[in-house]
Amino acid sequence: MNEDLPELYFRLRENGAAVFRVDTENRQGRLDLVQIASVNLRNGEIRGQGGRELTPGEHTEIEAWRDARLASLSRRDAEYPERIIEEVNLFAHWVQSRAEPEVIEETSDRLLLALHDLRAVIVRKLADKLREEK
Repeated sequence: MNEDLPELYFRLRENGAAVFRVDTENRQGRLDLVQIASVNLRNGEIRGQGGRELTPGEHTEIEAWRDARLASLSRRDAEYPERIIEEVNLFAHWVQSRAEPEVIEETSDRLLLALHDLRAVIVRKLADKLREEK
């Protein structure tokens, strides 16, 4: 199993990751994760943990992870509206075909407010775009 493990492990955080070296060669013979760096996706910063200097190989691997993660997040952002449209359509079908009246009554006000808010934001964004184009 040890030969299948990566050298670095990335623990995701809100806006980046904590980077750990995977250590399998210790006296206890157990798997240890030693934090070596942190990555901030917002500003692209890679910082060694506790002033630690990263090797060029570590830095290159962390940069590759950062670039791949940013690309993945960008793809998710592009897919997000389509997923929401699909979910709203599936929810409409569920309400029409299977929802219990109690559930509809419990959630309808919050759902309608959320949809109203979404509509208002979309209309405002479209109006702003039209104003900018003039």
